Amino acid sequence: MTDESDGDPIERTGDEPPDGAPPGGGRRGQGDVGASDGGPATEGELEADDELVTDGGLSADTGMETGSEPRITFYGGKWASTVPLAFFILWAIFQSGVLGIGDTNGLVIGALLGTILGMFFVRGNWKAYADTIFEGMTQRVAATAIVAWLWAGMFAETLQVGGFVEGLIFAADALNVGAATFPAAAFVLCGLLATGIGTGYGATVAFVTLFFPAGVLIGANPVLLFAAILSGAVFGDNLAPVSDTTIVSAVTQDADIGGVVASRFKYAIAAAIPAFIAYLIMGSAMSGASLEGSVALRETATALGLVHLLSMGVVIVTAVAGRHIVEAISWGIVVAVAFNLAFGLSSVSDILAFTVTEAGAFTALPFVVVGETAGVGGSLYAGAIGFFPLIVLTLLIVAMAQIMIRGGGFAAIQDFLLNSVATNVRRAELTMVLGTATINGMITINTAAEIAIAPYIARIGEKFNINGYRRANILDANTSALGYIFPWAGGVLVGYQVMVGPEGLGTEYGPEMVVNPIEVVPYVFHGWFLVIVFLLAAITGFGREYIPDRTSEEVSRA
Repeated sequence: MTDESDGDPIERTGDEPPDGAPPGGGRRGQGDVGASDGGPATEGELEADDELVTDGGLSADTGMETGSEPRITFYGGKWASTVPLAFFILWAIFQSGVLGIGDTNGLVIGALLGTILGMFFVRGNWKAYADTIFEGMTQRVAATAIVAWLWAGMFAETLQVGGFVEGLIFAADALNVGAATFPAAAFVLCGLLATGIGTGYGATVAFVTLFFPAGVLIGANPVLLFAAILSGAVFGDNLAPVSDTTIVSAVTQDADIGGVVASRFKYAIAAAIPAFIAYLIMGSAMSGASLEGSVALRETATALGLVHLLSMGVVIVTAVAGRHIVEAISWGIVVAVAFNLAFGLSSVSDILAFTVTEAGAFTALPFVVVGETAGVGGSLYAGAIGFFPLIVLTLLIVAMAQIMIRGGGFAAIQDFLLNSVATNVRRAELTMVLGTATINGMITINTAAEIAIAPYIARIGEKFNINGYRRANILDANTSALGYIFPWAGGVLVGYQVMVGPEGLGTEYGPEMVVNPIEVVPYVFHGWFLVIVFLLAAITGFGREYIPDRTSEEVSRA
């Protein structure tokens, strides 16, 4: 049943949902429901008896109930707790948007200064503020994203030294996939990979490491191709049954995961079709980069590297079978290393190397080499260390979000939206869409943002009797989309870090392989179209369901 009216359905709404269900929104475990795009949640992360926090916090133990005083008090009141994140966002806009500097290390400095600045607004002892920083940095949402990045980085780099990029170039030439159609193809393939393995971050790392250089080398526009990969990650994050954003959105809105995925398919396809067409059109309109040696590389590319399609297949099949994403990628690494060595695609030292300055007894080992400077190298090493600046930035962002939560700023924003803006069902849904967008602009790890705002989506939805499926779809779409659009968002920066890391694409192929995150913002078509689809759905009532219209099955425990 859908609703097209703009009026407040007084006879159907109120603070008490139908059938005697208690008000207050999602009642499932929130603090450990999934993690920031690190893959499917485990059964222990979705315990039914965990209480959903009511202050939008990122942890189950909030120490603060609705209506109680904030844990940290600020000069200027609750709104002053937003100072660290607000300063960071302004810094990011100035650095990336005004100056055009896409430097993760620079964003780290902005986050550090914002955190220090917030301290001067604290009333009384600074200890609670300092403790909150540590509390935020230990949240699972950050830890799981970090683990996914490290594993995905090692896997992708091992495929790269195994000639997978050259194999993709060979396949593109053989299948006549030219520069104009490569971005559209990357969008579809990345979407399929992200849907299969349940992590958009992992898919972004793999595709930027492997498909991005292959596409640029055959003439695709780097900015458009990067944006197409990000769009594919949005599609998979939003639709994958094993994605943590899917699990969080379903569980926190008391909806079964299977029903949520089925109900959101129409929205995902409505955004994906015009996005695919846009990539075909813009792929022909936007010229590519000229890289020295690209013609020679295309002429010498061979099909042998395509054996690593099986390595990627192992990851997908293992993830779809319900294994944790870390286990799935670990098996992918094992298979990739075995293929590299068995087919002579790389040496042992290409995968892991200890470099010494003088020959000795241990230099007979295949992973000990002689060089000018002592150190450690290889694909496993390079794939991991490239994400260190982003890891630090992620920890700081989650810490700043925790400060905002403990200081009451988050609750103040949501209460304002709930009490002053959401005055009828249409405005309620618009508030959900715009509220999730606002929070995602601040908490740039998409699952962390989703966990934080989930209780308020439930409160608004239950006030107007909006069905759990509908609430879950609105919640997930915006956090999935905008997590790959903002230039300081985790999904964008994880791909950018692949380009600028110590042994990244810029070092290997040249500066043409480095795309400033601000440049991709207009071209993440699927992300923008998904937001537009839900804005239009909120305005027109397309797909709107009320609580009595359909009863959800018991929430799935993944």
